[in-house]
Amino acid sequence: MRGKTIQVFLTDGTPRGIKFAEITSNIEQAIFIPRNKVNEASSRKEVSRPGVYFLFGESDDSSKPVVYIGQSRNCLDRIKTHDQKKDFWNYAILIVSKTESFTQTHIEYLEQLAIAKAIESNRYNLNNGVSPKQFKVPETLEADLLDNFDTIKILLSTLGFTVFESIKKEVKTKDILICKGKKAIGEGEYQEDGFVVFKGSKANTTLTPTCNSTITNLRNKLLEEEILVDKNGIFEFQEDYLFSSPSSAASQVLARNANGWIEWKDKQGKTLDELKRK
Repeated sequence: MRGKTIQVFLTDGTPRGIKFAEITSNIEQAIFIPRNKVNEASSRKEVSRPGVYFLFGESDDSSKPVVYIGQSRNCLDRIKTHDQKKDFWNYAILIVSKTESFTQTHIEYLEQLAIAKAIESNRYNLNNGVSPKQFKVPETLEADLLDNFDTIKILLSTLGFTVFESIKKEVKTKDILICKGKKAIGEGEYQEDGFVVFKGSKANTTLTPTCNSTITNLRNKLLEEEILVDKNGIFEFQEDYLFSSPSSAASQVLARNANGWIEWKDKQGKTLDELKRK
């Protein structure tokens, strides 16, 4: 990967307000809008352009962060509608063209692709109730749109939303970490934004009485969403799952309060703490 220059403009001089992000040589522009700044965003002409948009938030009923993906000929108007009807989201990111070159075909294709890639990466729970229609575009246009999407991925990650980043197990055995206890045996990998426990890992079933409420609540969500499933008296992960920290991951595998920095070890017995912090 080559280096890239990304320009981020803080419209009110603070990092928590409305922000514009762009790769200086590309046409795509990301506009970050906190929910409490939606009306304030109306003064910006860029927000009323055609584009795709993302609503990001959390849900008490979900073990993962939540995203809604849509498209509109006037992004801000659609966001205002969602402000009245959807409760979960805290941040909106609009993707528009600096050159105003996105047509309806562009944004419909990008919406369809974004939804498919979000499902594939499986980092976020998708709030969309209906999948967009499937359609084809000419090969030359598709090549341009795939370039657009590559830029969208980079801009969203730069703004802190890794909705399209894969968490799937890579073939790098030297990086695989193991956590064992009683019947449990988990395998995983320490990544930039958390700790991934790989599909097929085994977790103890009964939480100890001393487990804190965070561990208990997350265990209940993992069971409800069938990310953990009982297999002959042991819980098994049905997919790669990204935890917020090594300790959160170890606590679910071992079913107790745990320090993941010492529980996760490589095949030579070195702890994650020794590998990454010493």
